[in-house]
Amino acid sequence: MSYKVLVTARSFGSADDKAQKLLEANGFELKKLVAADGPIAKQLKTEIIDADAIIAGLEDYTAELIESAKKLKVISRYGVGYDKVDLTAAKAKGIAVTITPGANGDSVADMAMALMLSAARNVSYMDCCIKDGNQQRPTGVEMFEKTLGVIGAGRIGKGVARRCKGFSMDILCYDTYQDEAFQQETGAKYVDFETIIKQADFITIHSPLNEETKNMFNAETFKMMKNKAVIVNTARGGIIDEEALFEALKNGEIGAAGLDATVEEPPYHSPLLELPNCTVTPHAGAATYEASSKMGLMAAQNIVDIFKLGKCSFTVN
Repeated sequence: MSYKVLVTARSFGSADDKAQKLLEANGFELKKLVAADGPIAKQLKTEIIDADAIIAGLEDYTAELIESAKKLKVISRYGVGYDKVDLTAAKAKGIAVTITPGANGDSVADMAMALMLSAARNVSYMDCCIKDGNQQRPTGVEMFEKTLGVIGAGRIGKGVARRCKGFSMDILCYDTYQDEAFQQETGAKYVDFETIIKQADFITIHSPLNEETKNMFNAETFKMMKNKAVIVNTARGGIIDEEALFEALKNGEIGAAGLDATVEEPPYHSPLLELPNCTVTPHAGAATYEASSKMGLMAAQNIVDIFKLGKCSFTVN
């Protein structure tokens, strides 16, 4: 017996074919939905009806969409975020929602570092100017021996902090769980949110999007930050109030921003794109050969585990 697996994750299979071979060896047939065939959301609405499993990208899985599935047993997220999946609706239909924790941690941490450096030194802006035949040398800021604020000191947040120790930075962390071993290793201090806002020269966000974190960075927050502070978000759009960020960047309340996660993705119509001190990338933190291979294999294994064992260690509902 064969099962139908839809693949909507853009990078799935780009690194190697181990994940595909694993699925095929266990009786699964893959169908990849690509933008060249039309909007993914429109294709998904049709294809989900008779799908047995999905390796999911960043599209929305609403209660209505989930209800239309007749055979679906698992939505295997290609990554760790699951805020775009209606967990209650999935659970009501007996559909497991799984994630791939740890698989893309190093790649996203690298991306956060790249965005910090680029935003601090105006790299993206200068590149665009040179390519347009317009030489500019805007004054940036150094990362060396500055203070880093980590919002969400999980696997990725800790990875960024460890990288920043190479810049002799002081590390401040905001997290509900305090890791003593990590503190001893890096000299990091766990502090409250307001302390980070007021003291950090660089802030990197690694929290999930939920009611507590939605718009946690807003107009009031930006007024409390240093006027040369750099903020980077490689987590989820919505944690930063983007209208407030636009005003803060335009008015010089903070120095620069680097966003790999935005409310609308891709943010083609965002006014933030007009600002020279805002670097925006298309949620590409996990877009490396290494992360693609790890996430693909893990997402595939999660599907196999649900079908063969009836359970998966990385189920979130």
